Amino acid sequence: MSDLTREFKEAARSFGADLVGVASLDRFADVPPEHNPASISPDAKAVVVLGRRITRGTVKAVEEGTNWQTYELFGYHWLDTEFLALTTFESVEWLEDRGFEACPLFAFPPEIPVQGIAVREGQPAPNVFPDIEQTAVAAGLGEIGWCGVLLTPQFGPLQRLQMILTDAPLEADPLFEGELCTKCGVCAAVCPLQAMDAEKEQTVRVAGREYTVASVNYDRCRRCQNGARPNRYHGAGRPDRLAALCVRSCLAMLDDAGRLESKFEQPFRQREYWAIDALGQASIPSDWQTFRGTGCADPSGFRAADEGREQ
Repeated sequence: MSDLTREFKEAARSFGADLVGVASLDRFADVPPEHNPASISPDAKAVVVLGRRITRGTVKAVEEGTNWQTYELFGYHWLDTEFLALTTFESVEWLEDRGFEACPLFAFPPEIPVQGIAVREGQPAPNVFPDIEQTAVAAGLGEIGWCGVLLTPQFGPLQRLQMILTDAPLEADPLFEGELCTKCGVCAAVCPLQAMDAEKEQTVRVAGREYTVASVNYDRCRRCQNGARPNRYHGAGRPDRLAALCVRSCLAMLDDAGRLESKFEQPFRQREYWAIDALGQASIPSDWQTFRGTGCADPSGFRAADEGREQ
């Protein structure tokens, strides 16, 4: 690792970053111009992704079904627009104090429609919004799980992300070589709205890697009362599912199987999970114990269990 890269990462962590990854621009060669970081900053040499953890206790309040506001503030709004934003801005200042341009970017959803006209021939119209989770994969921070969200070895699905485009010659991190998701299917099995279709898998390609994900009906997710939140940046963006039942169940499986670096005294899921169906009725499945404990070790177990529930 170059001295500049090491010093920058140390600085970013001192500003509060829990995750720091660097991608080179060649990893986005196959990304369309309307979502390509190079379209925003053609002179950039590196894309930095910074992350701050969503504390597990914040999501545990949703898991218990008794408090949503804690997650809304400490896991979503404040964490993104205040805590992480300050970390990103101070990291940008660090780079610019050393003579390198640095452009900070929030995690705006790539689904936002065009908001202007192209000002040069061959240039995409504004606004160009890279996919923040795919950019994090390109920066070596983790993988895209079968549930369709970023999983990191440190925190699983629990992190907020922002990025910096810079002409600083930062050294790219290697792509993540581990495996966190085993496609156990618990995320789809527990969804009371049946928003995830295990039979219609899709392929997400990032930096030469391929990740298999379940098809998700995001219109159903927008009606979810099980912890999903509207996209705070734009209505066209995918809903925030990090505290939803599907992703909380993914976290519980990763936690039970010991696949994450972060360790806790108590398991994340200690009681039966709750669910609110499409009619707004709350229920606790009688077979909730089926959906914990061995999913990551038995990738086909939950899909088989889910099929049994439907019979």
